Amino acid sequence: MDNQIKDKIESILGEDIMDSNAQGGGCIADSQLITSSSGKAYFLKQGFSNGMFKNEANGLREIERSGSIRTPNIIVVEDNFLLLEFITQGLKTKEAMYDFGCDLALMHKFLGKSYGFYEDNFIGANPQINTESDSWGDFYFNNRLKYQYQQAEQNGYVTPELKRKFLQLEKIFHFIIESSAEPPSLLHGDLWGGNYLIDENKKAVLIDPAVYYGHREADLAMTKLFGGFSTEFYEGYQHTFPLNEGFQYREKIYLLYHVLNHLNLFGRGYYSQTISLIDFYLDV
Repeated sequence: MDNQIKDKIESILGEDIMDSNAQGGGCIADSQLITSSSGKAYFLKQGFSNGMFKNEANGLREIERSGSIRTPNIIVVEDNFLLLEFITQGLKTKEAMYDFGCDLALMHKFLGKSYGFYEDNFIGANPQINTESDSWGDFYFNNRLKYQYQQAEQNGYVTPELKRKFLQLEKIFHFIIESSAEPPSLLHGDLWGGNYLIDENKKAVLIDPAVYYGHREADLAMTKLFGGFSTEFYEGYQHTFPLNEGFQYREKIYLLYHVLNHLNLFGRGYYSQTISLIDFYLDV
């Protein structure tokens, strides 16, 4: 742990930090479990000074504001670190996952006035643009797909094949999503299996958000990218807030954002999946 961060935390807590242990999980921040002299445990994230931690804290506060699902309490947030309560994990039982689906559905019923968010934030280590719009189609295409595509161009990942197919997709994009119009729901924004916990009381806890207001199908599509969500989770969601007809057809257009982001973060290993997702909507 950085000595300046350690001194700052000790000053805020009013007690010494006695122990710290590296924690696995994500691939972005340096995460540690720290223990104070009174024996209390905290979760520390450090390693960036670009505003990422303040954005994350604002996302956690927005989810908390919905009153729908638990998030870790924020102890302190600074430019270069975020200190959270440490949450003891419980078992991902069928009951817990069903309740998680219900709670996420309730969060999605918490609505915004427009699509986007009052600030940009991050999706992984990449910027996420949240310029607000009254049109979900315009917001999603410009701030999600087009932005990531332009980043891929700058990174040298756009081949003539990808350029041709992306331009074809742009021409039909609004036809793909036009039948699914809904008010802007509060979204976690990066809902893969590593960004939730089940606590000791069998209640879900959302962590590492990339919050914005958008179409709830985008959140649910992300749950399919790496797995980690059971049948009971989807049953609980559908029981509480059933999805519109055709959501399975639109799923891949929302996965495309995250796969393009992974292409930009991790390289050409995600190129073929990017092409495959686009091809689903093209006559190939």
